[in-house]
Amino acid sequence: MTRLFRATGDGAAIAAAALFAASLAIFWPGIVEYDVLRQYEQIVAGRLDDWHPPALARLWEWTLSWRRDLAPLLAAQLALYWLAIGLIAAALSRSGRARAGWATVAVAALPPFLGWQGVVVKDTQFVGATLAAVGLVAFWRLRGRAVPWAAGIAAAVLLSYAMLLRANAVFALAPLIAMLLPLRRTRHRVIAGVLILAAGLALSGPVNRHLLGATRPSGVQKTQPFYDLAGIAVRTGGDDGTGLPAAAARVMAARHCVSPLFWDSIGDDAQCGPVTRRLWAQPPATLYPRLAMSVVRHPLAYLSHRAAHWNMTERWIVPAHLPFADPPAWGEPNDVGLPTVGGAAMHRWQGIAAWLVETPLGWPIAWLALAAGLAWAAWRRPPAPARDLAAALLASAIALEASFVAVSIASDLRYHLWPMIATALAAVLLGDRPVPRRAFVPLAVVVVTATLARFALPAPPQDYAALIGWWPGTIAL
Repeated sequence: MTRLFRATGDGAAIAAAALFAASLAIFWPGIVEYDVLRQYEQIVAGRLDDWHPPALARLWEWTLSWRRDLAPLLAAQLALYWLAIGLIAAALSRSGRARAGWATVAVAALPPFLGWQGVVVKDTQFVGATLAAVGLVAFWRLRGRAVPWAAGIAAAVLLSYAMLLRANAVFALAPLIAMLLPLRRTRHRVIAGVLILAAGLALSGPVNRHLLGATRPSGVQKTQPFYDLAGIAVRTGGDDGTGLPAAAARVMAARHCVSPLFWDSIGDDAQCGPVTRRLWAQPPATLYPRLAMSVVRHPLAYLSHRAAHWNMTERWIVPAHLPFADPPAWGEPNDVGLPTVGGAAMHRWQGIAAWLVETPLGWPIAWLALAAGLAWAAWRRPPAPARDLAAALLASAIALEASFVAVSIASDLRYHLWPMIATALAAVLLGDRPVPRRAFVPLAVVVVTATLARFALPAPPQDYAALIGWWPGTIAL
């Protein structure tokens, strides 16, 4: 990578190569997260399910024959991440925007962003693969040149891998791909986006089962309707098509099992698992029509439930120190030999990241507000390579964040890494001319209200067991 960027003669690109080496040394051999540990156990057992992405499991399985840890995946993830940054920085420098190239490197080096890239998990793999595809296209487009076939094919492979890493990846990738394609008319891009969205939703399941061998059903498809039906039942008293009787709804309400933070409490055996077991036993083919009918019958209950969760996952009107935000500094404890303790440099870096995620840098709602303002500013500008690439990144970021309104069951910050990074890079790309102050009004409103909430609301527990059944406080007006 260093040799490649030296050929560009650009200092920011060379710095990206140096930071790749430094980040690899800091995070080596990779931080083991809970989801990946479960996948390792499935690989060893020879039976994959579809709860976690089988594409990631198959890639890891291929590397395990010569290294029994996460190091190869970490190296690939960081290489893609910094390659993309180096390519974008080099293209900006060659187009006369050297400062923007350095700003691109600074974005990638932000501790919350880079700290999560030291963790090997589906969300960070998604960031690495998607960002690398964008970097390949940007290297040519930002200089006003057509993307070579080889680079286009490489980008397509990376985006195909990214598409298989998350169930909701298609909401980010469909608009991104449609706007990166060499299409001139807006309606053609809209049609392309809709077709990509439909294909992604239709093909991901069969590919995971038949091509990647995730033959053991996990029930992951049931989590969304299960969570939403429980939310409706608690707000309406149960029955009336939700599949949860009034007695179950009273238990869930008393124990605060329908938490806006995550869905875990609903099925927990010590909380509401016993009263929701019959609903969980139903197949997706029953749960989704049941949810649709419940939404029609109780739209206000559904909207209230989804709004509470969306606020929580966006980290807007929430207390300070909301869990599941900072990148871990220790690996998940295990007895399969995967390392759990990193070096001093890694712990210091993750400590800085943990502090910064408590600021607006770690609030997805702040990045969404910034993305909305920048999208408005970009729309007012004439077409240009930097503007068009920024618009594609912003469309991807806004679309994914919007999808959480209806498709989300947990509030982990890592789910928002791509929209946050994409928005930051779009801001750099649009920095070639002043952005109207009005574009920052949504961001100012969000930051002020979110800050007030963090001072007013009581802090949540930090222990996972204590979070089961935890209910956030409300602001006293």
